[in-house]
Amino acid sequence: MPATVYYDNDADLSLLKDKTIAILGYGSQGHAHAQNLRDSGCNVVVAQRKGTANYNLAIEAGFTPVSIEEAVKVGDIVVLTLPDELQGKIFREQIRPNLKPDAIILATHGFNVHYGQFDLPEGNRAIMIAPKGPGHLVRAEFVKGGGVPCLIAIDDKSGDREKALGLAYAKGIGGTRGGVIQTTFREETETDLFGEQAVLCGGVSHLIQAGFETLVEAGYQPEMAYFECMHEMKLIVDLFYQGGLSYMRYSISNTAEYGDYTRGPRVITEETKKEMRKILDEIQSGEFAREWLLENQVNAPSFKRLRAKHHEHLLEKVGKKLRKMMTWIDAKEF
Repeated sequence: MPATVYYDNDADLSLLKDKTIAILGYGSQGHAHAQNLRDSGCNVVVAQRKGTANYNLAIEAGFTPVSIEEAVKVGDIVVLTLPDELQGKIFREQIRPNLKPDAIILATHGFNVHYGQFDLPEGNRAIMIAPKGPGHLVRAEFVKGGGVPCLIAIDDKSGDREKALGLAYAKGIGGTRGGVIQTTFREETETDLFGEQAVLCGGVSHLIQAGFETLVEAGYQPEMAYFECMHEMKLIVDLFYQGGLSYMRYSISNTAEYGDYTRGPRVITEETKKEMRKILDEIQSGEFAREWLLENQVNAPSFKRLRAKHHEHLLEKVGKKLRKMMTWIDAKEF
């Protein structure tokens, strides 16, 4: 069944005319939402902690940042653009006690709503508007007159009013220019986590690392292994992005295409898909969410250890050296 998609004519921006929109967090998504909504004529209040780089950026953009508590007290629509792992605690301690009786919580990702981290008072509702792109793209496309497609979801207690406000909000950030796809908190959260873990982040990064290690262990120069397994990945991903798998296969050599069809299934096997299904089961059952939330309750020791370990991998060291040779790359070194 095809997805339901909404566009500009399906959304009424005037529904936000008398609303105060409180944007909690002026990071990647927060800055884009705040600026786009302001440019759309909406009344926007930004909450950002004083003394941070994002606080200064908000000042530079013409906002007067306030505390979360102050923003929530005046917000008719309270928008959470904060990290997933912080939202539950912040909601319980700073948001819930200050919510207006009929305020709407607007999530940009379904994680905390789907996994029950928000204990909403009876009169409050939750909706989701999730742009399918990073904040800088949400802002840049809006300025150019376009828009990044979004997802919309409403909670079980919401109805036409909340959906209409969600579509109005999506229009305010430019989403209805690209199209807004109807979904649910469950579907958005579970597919998003699965994509990150099994394909986009976990899958691709470990495939690259394993390929690099295989070549280096076989005696090839690490620089050659980096070029073949890491650097050229962008060329292939750009082709995916432009025209899907078929366009990528059309664009590469016949030798590479034949190797794709005949060797790819030996790497991504039925055993790989079996493990993917296990990962999806852990997401659907809430096992992964519980693990991640508990990890953060004890100051994330495993997460920090893994981050440090992978940061020191030979692949990263070789890449840092080679990127200095490529002046056309806007290299980001950490």
